[in-house]
Amino acid sequence: MKKRAPRNRTLTCSEEELSRLSQSLLYLDRQIDIDRISGKIINQDLFNISEYLPKNFIDLLLLDPPYNLSKNYHGHLFREKQTGEYQAWFSAVLKTLKPLLKPTATLYICSDWKTSILIAPLLEQEFYLRNRITWEREKGRGSKTNWKNNTEDIWFCTVSDQYTFNLDAVKQKRRVIAPYRTETGQPKDWNQEDRGNFRLTHPSNLWTDISIPFWSMPENTDHPTQKPEKLIAKLILASSHPEDMVFDPFLGSGTSAVVAKKLKRNFTGIELNQEYCCWALKRLQLAENDPSIQGYTDGVFWERNTLKDQQKNVKTGVNY
Repeated sequence: MKKRAPRNRTLTCSEEELSRLSQSLLYLDRQIDIDRISGKIINQDLFNISEYLPKNFIDLLLLDPPYNLSKNYHGHLFREKQTGEYQAWFSAVLKTLKPLLKPTATLYICSDWKTSILIAPLLEQEFYLRNRITWEREKGRGSKTNWKNNTEDIWFCTVSDQYTFNLDAVKQKRRVIAPYRTETGQPKDWNQEDRGNFRLTHPSNLWTDISIPFWSMPENTDHPTQKPEKLIAKLILASSHPEDMVFDPFLGSGTSAVVAKKLKRNFTGIELNQEYCCWALKRLQLAENDPSIQGYTDGVFWERNTLKDQQKNVKTGVNY
């Protein structure tokens, strides 16, 4: 195990933990019902076990597949493919997952800008394509010959015209720069609080309030493409209800499962890498005692650096 800096809070598993946690992983070799997979992590390949999963059991699908980039996922190498080859692979993913979705299900599909060009037409063929969310990553190397790639996409799709969207659950609390008042002097569409002047705003498809996990944050792991808990929380709160089933077939280090648990949703996920599965199980255990989600407080999503105790949070590596 590599040596960490004293304030590095990256989650890891010892050899003993890997051995113990791996015994809780699920392996499918026959048809299984939803009660057997709820709250479980399946350590297999999606294509090998899709036939064993229940039909029409998913309320919310969070799909974060390998982008069309060469990437080493701790020994599992995904190589960049030719355009047609990647589209064929992604199309097979969609066709494998579609029978598992409820008629009222919602899908969110993560992508980078180059991969988006390839998958958007395929999504439109299979589902109702509702919107594209673009979120600011604030990470990545600069380039001397191109603009720094600082954003990613999330495609918002539904199976039908009947779907869940909880607007009030995902409003953002923003600081009011110009606090207009009514003729009687009352705040107009904003509230005066101890922390300052704020208003709840409707969520847009441009998200600039997300912090990528980094070494001083307890949610961080060594997964190379880990998504932030705050990002996933927005998707889950917007498009599911408590006790709904959230499914992630490329689970990685378990962020979607952890956030689903914190938000009282049912969940299951599939991940090929056993070490990632164990990280996810350890995070799920920690969530039992700490259900907090960075940047989501008092039932609302906050802008960065607008909480009263922001100085304390900066010291502990928390950036709202």
